[in-house]
Amino acid sequence: MTAGICVFGEVLFDHFPDGRRVLGGAPFNVAWHLQAFGENPRFLSRIGSDNEGREVSSAMQEWGMDVRGLQHDDELPTGRVQVSFNEGEPSYEIIHPAAWDAILPSSAPLSCPWLYHGSLALRSGTSRNTWRELRIGKVGKVFIDVNLRAPWFEPELLIETIKDANWVKLNDHELNYLAPGHAAAEQRAFGFIEKHGIEGLVLTAGARGATVLTAAGDVYESQPANGIVVADTVGAGDALAAVMILGLARAWPLQLALDRAQEFASEIVRRRGATVADPAFYQALVNGWNRNV
Repeated sequence: MTAGICVFGEVLFDHFPDGRRVLGGAPFNVAWHLQAFGENPRFLSRIGSDNEGREVSSAMQEWGMDVRGLQHDDELPTGRVQVSFNEGEPSYEIIHPAAWDAILPSSAPLSCPWLYHGSLALRSGTSRNTWRELRIGKVGKVFIDVNLRAPWFEPELLIETIKDANWVKLNDHELNYLAPGHAAAEQRAFGFIEKHGIEGLVLTAGARGATVLTAAGDVYESQPANGIVVADTVGAGDALAAVMILGLARAWPLQLALDRAQEFASEIVRRRGATVADPAFYQALVNGWNRNV
């Protein structure tokens, strides 16, 4: 079984204070976007044998996604998160345990030139062991999106995860946690790259934009356009990560990849929800990218 970009981790429903229920989870969001951009990723996750699990499977099939990596659990429920907001910033109560805590190794041989995953999917032993098996000899390059969701992370496991990566994505808070100190953020970021032996680091800073730094000492920056009306910020980082890994897999110049990633994230925050079930939305972006090559 050969895939292009493999995506490992959680799929769940975000439940919002106004009663809305939105399908998501960072890896699922990334896989959804990659499918829309023509990558046909292999999404490796697990859902419950419940109504929400059936909704996940149905949504993936309607979107044209490959469901062969989607496992079914007769005991654990499909993932759920309760989202709340404080001064516009989201916080998350992540229900435990869930089906995505019990992802099992694939029954068929799997080879992934690229693997994307977060750190949240490794919070439980079964999925963690499957991740360890997956990365040994079955994966080319690894892009990790660190998710510090208390209490679901362990410092020692984070270090193990990062040292296995080629590329890492962090936000401001995560950089401060993993590379503390009084030095400027850029200096600490380069120290982080050197310490962990990674190729590159993607730093996100919300409305201030994003930065890519490399082991070669390069720095690339991109800011969102002025005048963006934000509907909600849930999924903005996933959108940026999806286009960054797309660009890395397709060998785009890093500045181009970052600019496109920032543009896409800016479009996502204009809408409610982390994904869009409209192919025309994605095609409009692709058309713009093709015109500006």
